[in-house]
Amino acid sequence: MFSESAPRRADRFHSIHEHGFVRVAVATPRVFVADPQANAEEVLREAGRAAERHVDLVVFPELGLSAYAIDDLHLQEALLDDVERAIARIAAASADLPSVLLVGAPLRRNGRLYNCGIAIARGAILGVVPKVFLPNYREYYEKRWFASGAGITGVEMDVAGQTVPFGTDLLFAAADLPDFIFHMEVCEDFWSPTPPSIEGALAGALLLCNLSASNIVVGKSADRHLLTSAHAMRCMAAYVYSAAGQGESTNDLSWDGQAMIYEFGDLLAESERFAREPQLTLADVDLQRLRLERMRVPTFNDAAAQAGHPERRFRRIEFLHQPSFANVGLERRLRRFPYVPDTASRLDQDCYEAFNIQVHALIKRFESTPGDRMVIGVSGGLDSTHALIVAAKACDILGLPRSTILGFTMPGFATGDATKGNAWALMRALGVEADEIDIRPAARQMLSDMGHAFSAGEPVYDITFENVQAGLRTDYLFRLANQRNGFVIGTGDLSELALGWCTYGVGDQMSHYGVNAGIPKTLIQYLIRWTVTTGQFDAETNRVLTAILDTEISPELVPADASGALQSTESKIGPYELNDFFLFHVMRYGQPPAKVAFMALHAWKDTATAGWPAHFPDAKKNAYELATIRHWLERFLVRFFQTSQFKRTAMPNGPKVSAGGSLSPRGDWRAPSDGRADAWLRDLERVPKA
Repeated sequence: MFSESAPRRADRFHSIHEHGFVRVAVATPRVFVADPQANAEEVLREAGRAAERHVDLVVFPELGLSAYAIDDLHLQEALLDDVERAIARIAAASADLPSVLLVGAPLRRNGRLYNCGIAIARGAILGVVPKVFLPNYREYYEKRWFASGAGITGVEMDVAGQTVPFGTDLLFAAADLPDFIFHMEVCEDFWSPTPPSIEGALAGALLLCNLSASNIVVGKSADRHLLTSAHAMRCMAAYVYSAAGQGESTNDLSWDGQAMIYEFGDLLAESERFAREPQLTLADVDLQRLRLERMRVPTFNDAAAQAGHPERRFRRIEFLHQPSFANVGLERRLRRFPYVPDTASRLDQDCYEAFNIQVHALIKRFESTPGDRMVIGVSGGLDSTHALIVAAKACDILGLPRSTILGFTMPGFATGDATKGNAWALMRALGVEADEIDIRPAARQMLSDMGHAFSAGEPVYDITFENVQAGLRTDYLFRLANQRNGFVIGTGDLSELALGWCTYGVGDQMSHYGVNAGIPKTLIQYLIRWTVTTGQFDAETNRVLTAILDTEISPELVPADASGALQSTESKIGPYELNDFFLFHVMRYGQPPAKVAFMALHAWKDTATAGWPAHFPDAKKNAYELATIRHWLERFLVRFFQTSQFKRTAMPNGPKVSAGGSLSPRGDWRAPSDGRADAWLRDLERVPKA
């Protein structure tokens, strides 16, 4: 629990600590060969810089107080005495610093010398962890000087005037900041087949720290990235890696000072390599996200069980971190569009995969059905456009004529000339069998039979008016499929399913196969644009697709108002770009609403900050203030948790596409249809209203 002296929770919304983040840094100081006091001065200088930036934990390089590449000087008593004096100096100075410092040093115990990581905070040495795997091959000779810490558990040692825990069984946990739990290992430990940090993670550490020296050779930087990314993902943890830089001896080796911070496989920050000046590489790590991921993946607990539950073997060293809960900003790049990569190379790869997932899923379903036609309603909007081009590509791969597809445009009371024209132009360009069914006579008859006010000439455009049209369109498609030996391809997307923005039963919620069910609205436009830029179709098709991308999103179920303005989906349910942001963080990780609002604010408050997908048009870059975010998040929570689940419980089959998840009740998301949103709305109260 938080300490009683901390600010009231309602006043802490803008603090990273309120939302499960901690700020970590890797310091790459200038190194002085075999000069512990000079190195201590550099450590304190970087620790001071870290304090100015409100860093919670700083990782320094391996053997940073003595320097790594000093060979037999490690065995000189005068040097080792000076190392302990340097540690005492750092510990004393740390009393006035807000950061936990992890420093590397050679330490003596019981007639042996160990290569150690030392945790120091608030004037105290919290504990010492010895290196386990000592490299003794090629350029490395560590067994000449050091003893391995393998098997050393449950003991203490005296260092710099303090008696402290010593061993490979140490976890460090802040008693006043949930999830701030870290483990230390040293350089080669990480390169071994069984890194000690695996057991540290299984014992509960969310933050894995590596004090490394690691000389550089060609290609080694890529190896470090590969290992660090994979290890962070496998352990469902953050991994903080430090390598020695400027100042280490270059008798026979060279150093690049590479620092990296990874979280669950994602690179959050990296240093400039071969820099001549000291560097501080930092990022805010989402430890709550990591804990939530471990909770939802039983494999993590299974691994802990198979390892004999390492938490029973580890000593948990608690300390008071005393976070200020102040507003210190957010040192973390947030993707405004979490379903859409923000780099051009990754965007191309993801669009290729997403499109082909849909195409080949549809092929399998088509081959498994007794029918020989695909039936699809084409409105000229984004969703039906994308479903249609997926179907067209499926026909191409199967070697079938595109006339296998029966495309129907079904104008209603509010269908615009532009969208209807786009629908016809697209069907003609693709060469599908196209037709038009005007649903207005049938809709008038149904409304008249019901005694609806619209049938008497009154301008009543309520939900019944809308759903009569939406239901008729789907009804026609199903009956056409019966008549022509086909099956209905659904066009509704993941975002609409999340919000319940679909007509239940005989409506756009239902189909024989929902090919778009795993695609959020914000990704669909990129997929369509990707098919254009990669030449999936001919020039005329590309022209029509581009025109459709420029059309405002509207269900076109309500006639234009007196000013000529069409019904706007986003004015009713909120911007899809915000709703998709909410959906990703709530569904994929189970993040609480106040935290989602906090992240949304930092992602969307300024159009000038980075994080836009590649080639995103400047004219469509939006910013949102906190009040707007809170407003739409509240509506999202009610729609998602309380009013829309029954539609998802009965949704048709469709492929999962994104790692962000799907809403299939047979897959990622299972929830009661009669649930309430109150718990989430209460958490939202932590968000200031102004």
